[in-house]
Amino acid sequence: MKNPGRPRLRRYVVFAMAVLGGPQAHSAVAQDLPAPTQNAVAGAAVFGEKGCIRCHSVDGGGPTIGPNLRSIGSGRSFQELTAALWNHLPDMSRRMTDLGIGQPHLSEREAGDLFAFLYTLGYFDSAGDPERGKQLFTEKSCVRCHQVRGIGGVVGPVLDHVGARGVPIEVAAAMWNHGPSMIEAAEARGISRPRLTGRDFTDLIAFLQTDDPQTPVENLYVLPGDAEAGAAVIEENRCTVCHGAPGAGGGIAPDLAGLRRGASLVDFVALMWNQTPAMMTALQARDLEFPHLEPEDFANIVAYLYSVNYFEAGGHASRGPALIREKGCERCHSTDQLSSIPGLGHPASITAALWNHLPVLQTAEELESWPSFTASEMGDLMAFFLASSP
Repeated sequence: MKNPGRPRLRRYVVFAMAVLGGPQAHSAVAQDLPAPTQNAVAGAAVFGEKGCIRCHSVDGGGPTIGPNLRSIGSGRSFQELTAALWNHLPDMSRRMTDLGIGQPHLSEREAGDLFAFLYTLGYFDSAGDPERGKQLFTEKSCVRCHQVRGIGGVVGPVLDHVGARGVPIEVAAAMWNHGPSMIEAAEARGISRPRLTGRDFTDLIAFLQTDDPQTPVENLYVLPGDAEAGAAVIEENRCTVCHGAPGAGGGIAPDLAGLRRGASLVDFVALMWNQTPAMMTALQARDLEFPHLEPEDFANIVAYLYSVNYFEAGGHASRGPALIREKGCERCHSTDQLSSIPGLGHPASITAALWNHLPVLQTAEELESWPSFTASEMGDLMAFFLASSP
């Protein structure tokens, strides 16, 4: 995509997303369900076909009738997204009526795909700032070892090729694999190892791509990674020796389930870069080799870490009846009726059923008395439906 007066920047767009069908290690609900694959690309189509795009933007551009869904959806758990959707139904009903928009029906598949799309909105960052990246290249001392377009040191490899192949995950893998030698070279020259944020990383790549004739103008479609394969890479490389299983913690290194939710791909890349020296020390103390990672390995690890918190720990089915009473659901439904509804055998089917309540909001009284749910309460309600589903 070209902008007048701006260098050509490569956009990174999700081509296919299977990560949310991978393992959810600490979700009692998800573990026991033959979950249909939740596909973010298909969810993007649902977002357009069901009319969501008429009111909501996904990255600050476009309609402003409804909230920007990148900030609402990115990195939120399934229960959080379902609660937010339910709580927003009365306002959506009013707006859709005012705008003459029909109230679309969602199937289980469509609900799951739509949430996968919303959850992954933050996976890729927006295009970086090449001018800031140029400044960082000097300030972070990259220029002392690396050369770009004939300027800089010759200790490390020339970085001109990054302009043509600057996929963040490839750069991340190269930086990881060269980590030990980079640390040694920096120490020998008295260069402090710089810490990088996700934004720093994005801006540096944007700088390396500036005016590169090989950088494609069109979108580049890349596979974010496979969560199940990422879990296998983590196991094969014995990452759990220090990190422990997600949710359990190893006591030596941070729990992989405790990473900041909603972080983008480059946030994870920056975190790995910053932690490399500590990782090397821990590995040496335990006589473990520093693992070599191919770009696809790195992508799969990031996909796994990104998906760990998608399903929160399962709710408590026993709390469901009390919630139904407290929230006033029994004004329209008895608990027995709700417990006998067929087809609610998966969280996505429950989300779809809750969304499909939209057409019943007819009166001002119904709109005003609409109950709200927290993510935890929604988890309990889902657990009740799942346990009761015939």
